[in-house]
Amino acid sequence: MKQMQLVEYREAIRQALDEEMERDASVFVMGEEVGAYNGAYKTTKGMLEKWGPKRIIDSPISELGFAGLGVGAAMTELRPVIEFMSFNFSFVACDQIISNAIKMYYMSGNRFSVPIVFRGPNGAAAQVSSQHSHCVEAIYGNFPGLIILAPSNAYDAKGLLKSAIRNNNPVLFLEQELLYGDKMEIPVEEYVVPIGKANIVCPGSDITLVTYSRMVNVCIEVVKVLAAKDIKVELIDLRSIRPLDIATIADSVRRTNNCVIVEEGHRFAGIASEVGFQIMEHCFDYLDAPLARVCQKETPMPYSKPLEKETLPHVESIVATILRTLNRS
Repeated sequence: MKQMQLVEYREAIRQALDEEMERDASVFVMGEEVGAYNGAYKTTKGMLEKWGPKRIIDSPISELGFAGLGVGAAMTELRPVIEFMSFNFSFVACDQIISNAIKMYYMSGNRFSVPIVFRGPNGAAAQVSSQHSHCVEAIYGNFPGLIILAPSNAYDAKGLLKSAIRNNNPVLFLEQELLYGDKMEIPVEEYVVPIGKANIVCPGSDITLVTYSRMVNVCIEVVKVLAAKDIKVELIDLRSIRPLDIATIADSVRRTNNCVIVEEGHRFAGIASEVGFQIMEHCFDYLDAPLARVCQKETPMPYSKPLEKETLPHVESIVATILRTLNRS
């Protein structure tokens, strides 16, 4: 029987970094406040004292600069983990991510791999308003050559980060600020979670509910509400956005014959749009009702707490969408 430990999401991230730095001397962490301040969200707490300033590197407030340093380091067979204090700030560095990290292997005729991980919180937190609430996965997901991961819990956060660091391709590792304090039992022994494999959180037979990251927690509450109405929801956590595990999704939809997709990001050109289209390609003849999606409203994120709640998907809006899809009042 495996020995288990109760840890926060942020501690699972720290453990993954620490274990991979122990395993591989080429791994290092760089970003704003990762060292002396122990990380903006304490995901690198104590690591400067353990590993020293050559492997835990405090950067200036210059995302373009330190992202570029990371890309160059990865091209020389190091394995940098670049922390953005928020993925909203990655927009300052997107030229390095899009033009160099993603394309270098192709442009160099396979001579240069770029084994780099860009990690940090993505999406809305609590009342941080318009410039700090972006979901970046649909933007970066448009570019081939990039792996995009979005763990919803501590177990997946640790296992997927270890897989990301070992991968020879650039990886966007999207955390969520509101998940950092969530606790979960995870194994004491080393483990990894495979990239590109979705997780069936709750089995069900009436409808498939597809989501990822913090919205998994919201949808778990939806499953409970609908169970009281004798509606059995199969909840799928994508975990990996690119590559997408369409096989698991399609298998579920073929069994339930209905599907709703929930995304924290916006509707237009979003992840839900892509997932929905792929479901149509694979499962059109199995659907008993049109696909539906619940996404962030098409507006910048307001600061007001009530307006923020209404802008994002929430239990009530998801439940109402599922009931409409199933033609239940």
